[in-house]
This record gives sequence, C-alpha cells and structure tokens, in this order.
Amino acid sequence: MRRLIFILPALILVALIVIFPAAETIRWSFWGWDRLEMTEFVGFDNYERLFGSRSFINMARFPTQNPPWGALIHNIVWVIVFIPLTALLGLFLAVLLREVKGGSIIKSMIFIGMVVPLVVGGMIIRFVFDGRAGIVNAALRTVGLDDLARTWTAFPDTALLSLILGSVWIWTGFAMIIYSAGLELISKDLYESASVDGASPWRTFRRITIPMVKPATLIVVVMNLIYVLRIFDIVYVATRGGPGGASSVLAFQGYLFAFQQREWGMASAVFTFLTLAAAIISVVLVRRVK
Repeated sequence: MRRLIFILPALILVALIVIFPAAETIRWSFWGWDRLEMTEFVGFDNYERLFGSRSFINMARFPTQNPPWGALIHNIVWVIVFIPLTALLGLFLAVLLREVKGGSIIKSMIFIGMVVPLVVGGMIIRFVFDGRAGIVNAALRTVGLDDLARTWTAFPDTALLSLILGSVWIWTGFAMIIYSAGLELISKDLYESASVDGASPWRTFRRITIPMVKPATLIVVVMNLIYVLRIFDIVYVATRGGPGGASSVLAFQGYLFAFQQREWGMASAVFTFLTLAAAIISVVLVRRVK
C-alpha cells in the first residue's frame, strides 16, 4: 500500500500526459470533423481516405520516378538507410576509439551532434548542403565533381537524402556511446584466447564483438526507429516537407492535416498509425533478440 502511495503521483502524471491524449487521438480518428467540432462517427473512413491519399502513399511515382513518394514511403526509406548507417558508423567508431589515446575527447566531439537541439540541427543541415556556402558542395568541387554541387534540399531527388544523411550525423554519436558501453562489458579474456588461437582481427570482430554487442544493437535500433517514426523538427526547419512534398514524413504530414487543412480526423489517423507501428515493431524486435 505504501509503495502504491509513492508511485501514485507518477501514475496520475502518465495517465494525464500519455494515456489520456493517446486514447483521445484514437477516438478522434473514428469521427468526422467540421473545423474544430466533431460531426458524426465515420468508423474507418478516415483511415481509408488516408491510405488512398497520394500525400501518404504515392505508388504512381515510386520507385520509377523521383520523390514525392508519399510520407509513409519516405519514412520507410529513412528507416532503411538511416538505421544501418548509424549502427555501423557507431560500432566502427566505438571499436576504433576503444584503445586510442585521447579517444574520450574524440568521442565527446562526435557526440556534440546529439547535444544540439533538433531545430538547430535542421538549420545546420540546410546550411551544410547549401549550394554556395555548404561544406558538402565545397568538398565536391574540390574533387572535381562540380556537376553534383547544388543546394541539395531544394531539389526533389536529393532533399530526402540530404535530411537522412544529416540525421545520421546527429545520431551517430548516440550509437557510438551505446556501443562503447557494450564493448566495456566484453571480457578481454575472449580476445586473448582468440589471439592465441590465431584468429584474424576481422574474424575476432565477426565472431566475438558483433554477437556480444547484440543488446547494444537492440537499444540503438529501437531508439533510432522511434526517432525516425516521430521525426518532425528537422523536416520542418530544413525543407518544410518540400520541394513539392519530396521530403515530407508521417509526423509532418499529420501536422499539415491538423493545422493547415483542419482535417483533425485524418491527422488523428496518422498519429494513431504512427503509435501502433512503433509499438508493434519495437515489441517484435525485443522478442526476436530475446
């Protein structure tokens, strides 16, 4: 009873801030709306309209033409490119800097991306890929690839890619820190035994390091997945979902439905779908690793 008294304030706070808004969002997704007022119960009509909307899924353009492909496909592409890149770079840096003198200082510098607010991160991404002042285009001109130099966020075929690569820079530091903590839990006796047996560095990495950091990989994948599904700040600041919706994602599309088109039922359907997708995928990943 005493324990319940201690956790009761936290339970009330979670109910008010998380559970109640989530339940209301689900309820709203089944109703029709006239500006800010519910009109009638429409069942799954909002979901049918959502999945039939080209701003959500545009199979007429995917994959033969350049974006926009629809917010859902953009999120899927973001997951496919972003998560493997972030995990591989984080693991590579963690292993590389493990025994390097001054490695902690270098890790701190790499982790700066995580400290930067996402709004500022979006502004940095926009500046980095700028056609005139951006460091990416300066590097391309240096190696003689002047034809590729342009404002990446202003073109449909490169806007989404520029945001994904920018977010990789932001989150690589997080993956590196998680993997560094995971590497510290691996007994050095395993590496010494492998060395005595004549195992090559690659074989040691593949047979010892990768299997032993699976719990760290789970954390990186789940956290990155949640980040990708709810990403909004970077898209809003860097491209506003443009050009022509080429970099729009689910959370940003929900924002457009709610605050520009006043389609509260459609917006609620988007965020309900987002929540269910994140929950289901996270549970599947955790169970698979177990």
